[in-house]
Amino acid sequence: MKSDCGGVALPSAPTATRSLSILAVGMALAMGVYGMAAETASKLEVKKQVYGKTADGKQVDLYTMTNANGIEANVMTLGATLTTVKTPDRDGNLAVITVCKASFDEYAKGHPLLGSIVGRYANRIAGARFAIDGVEYELVRNAGKHHIHGGRRPVGFAWQVWKAQPIRESDAVGVQLTLVSPDGQAGFPGRLEATVTYKLTADNRLIMDYTATTDRPTHVNLTNHAYWNLAGADSGNDVSAHQLTLNADRYLPSDKAKMPTGEIRSVEGTPMDFTDARTIGSRAKETDFGYYDHCYVLKKSSGERMAFCGRVVEPKSGRVMTVHTTQPGVQLYTGNSRGLCLETQHYPNAPNEAKFPSTLLRPGERFHETTIHQFGTVD
Repeated sequence: MKSDCGGVALPSAPTATRSLSILAVGMALAMGVYGMAAETASKLEVKKQVYGKTADGKQVDLYTMTNANGIEANVMTLGATLTTVKTPDRDGNLAVITVCKASFDEYAKGHPLLGSIVGRYANRIAGARFAIDGVEYELVRNAGKHHIHGGRRPVGFAWQVWKAQPIRESDAVGVQLTLVSPDGQAGFPGRLEATVTYKLTADNRLIMDYTATTDRPTHVNLTNHAYWNLAGADSGNDVSAHQLTLNADRYLPSDKAKMPTGEIRSVEGTPMDFTDARTIGSRAKETDFGYYDHCYVLKKSSGERMAFCGRVVEPKSGRVMTVHTTQPGVQLYTGNSRGLCLETQHYPNAPNEAKFPSTLLRPGERFHETTIHQFGTVD
């Protein structure tokens, strides 16, 4: 791994002269702002390079997005994977803040979904089955008797090579990736056409946009499985000292197999409570598994679609990551202490829990969810 705004003091002057002075200064300021904006936009870049080849000879490309502030994000076409994100700390020192592999060959050997797109269905489905309109469908079992994350290679979205094309806009650059999942893949009905777009903006936002359509009723739940370490992935520090705030006062309890029980429970008075900022490691050992692997129910007002999800602060480096999403939930995972996952998504096992927000997608409908990561620092 490889790893303000100044004011302008205007002198006193006769009214006419002063007006002209203000106009002149205003024009100069406007031109200056335009110049800075143009310069910033000109430093937005997206570049493509060959990254490697799969065992069956498919070419895998790597897209690198950069902005004027030193932010860099890399996406490879295998699994539509966000391999690395590089950001500055409070002193301007750059570091990769995603847990990653050193090379394509290392990714090809296998990995715990480091930054990959998970689908067709992120998280767990009980008994690896569900019914739609009275017809039962059996899925690939890859978590004991259950289904998780769309299945192992080669059927899971994380293990397929996506088609890609670069995106260049006035205030953002990015890459759009598409994948067609055939009817019956991993047991899911319907031919699903999925699109994932990553965009890096001039103001340090990383936007992940997900869409999908189908020709038969099916279930869809897409997310990104990045592991974040704001101290720096190569810093040697784990994430226990990261301070986390979540916009969630409820979560989904689960059984020993980490399958939701169907209950929606308050976090109040439990180690699940991140409604106020607290460190990841402060009460992790008090949880069911000794670490976090739980889906939180995000708070949203009626009609609100894009909402605050959470905020992570790493005190030593000063790095901050703020997350907003249209998704109804977020899975917090800290089982790998080198990084933490904030997987914005629909609820686990929603196909079999009628009271959970539906993940059913029918022909003529469009699945569309967006998650935004904003990067910055604090003193």
